[in-house]
Amino acid sequence: MSENSEFRFGGATGVGSLPGGDAREAAKTATGSFEDFPFLAELPARGPGADMIGRTAGMLVELYARVEPSGWRIGDRPGRDTRRARSWLVEDLDALEEFTQGHEGDLKVQAVGPWTLAAALELKNGEAALSDAGACRDLAASLGEGLRLHLAEVRRRVPGARLVLQLDEPSLTAVLRGQVKTASGYRTHRAVDRQLVESTLRDVIGAHGGGPVVVHSCAPDVPFALLRRAGAAAVSFDFALLTERDDEAIGEAVEGGTRLFTGVVPAADGPLSDPAGSVRGVRTLWRRLGLHPELLAEAVTVTPACGLAGASPAYARQALAHCVRAARSLADNPE
Repeated sequence: MSENSEFRFGGATGVGSLPGGDAREAAKTATGSFEDFPFLAELPARGPGADMIGRTAGMLVELYARVEPSGWRIGDRPGRDTRRARSWLVEDLDALEEFTQGHEGDLKVQAVGPWTLAAALELKNGEAALSDAGACRDLAASLGEGLRLHLAEVRRRVPGARLVLQLDEPSLTAVLRGQVKTASGYRTHRAVDRQLVESTLRDVIGAHGGGPVVVHSCAPDVPFALLRRAGAAAVSFDFALLTERDDEAIGEAVEGGTRLFTGVVPAADGPLSDPAGSVRGVRTLWRRLGLHPELLAEAVTVTPACGLAGASPAYARQALAHCVRAARSLADNPE
């Protein structure tokens, strides 16, 4: 088994985002739904700075970003948008601290990974930071330092928790394939070398000082093997987007001790199947790969397919509770 096999995670958790704008209500939902594996909720409905990119841009050290009509752009000094992003993060941490008094065990926090950030943040010329190797390097270094400070702050507020860092990388496959569009929209940025992608991820994962890191993507064709080599203890993905060509990489990941965060519960409002039905595909995959059923509870954490920002508050609560029941179904009846 790999070094990642030392990490054991709860059976179910959320991806990150929730609907609405009330930090206390979100913290209550994120901690109350998952006593074993709560998470720091994100509330993008509040606007720029609470969105995924803006929130992480606010964590950067000695790099700042502001909102332009085209998106987030790197600037020279902190402005209103940086202050707003940091203020909302403090508000969310205050609420989390309130609802995790005495918590011992896993606690997940999320931030955007270096390559999705490089694909989303613009330089002064309006092109993505992805277009400039030096800018990518500076961005990854700034992000790593920012994450170290953020994790230290969460640790101070919830001293009994084992922190799990989730890096959101929905653009990673597009970066590897040269599919990220330029500012004009007529061309794409060239594909980034896989070894550079891997080494940069390894450096940012190292910001957690050996603690467990999950890499999340709800895009197709998640590069499981690359993420494992970069040091991810777990990979989080939309289970519905898997194809049989992913089988070998998933089998190797499980046997190497990498945990799978399987997004099996729909992220948008709609009817939910029974809990056993939600994880039927996971059991089928297990049989197809010839893996031992007893490994299921050890290897799988059940999550929604993606963030729940677009769901209704009632459905979001229902979906999170459903994840817990589906995980219990897997543990109780692995066959």
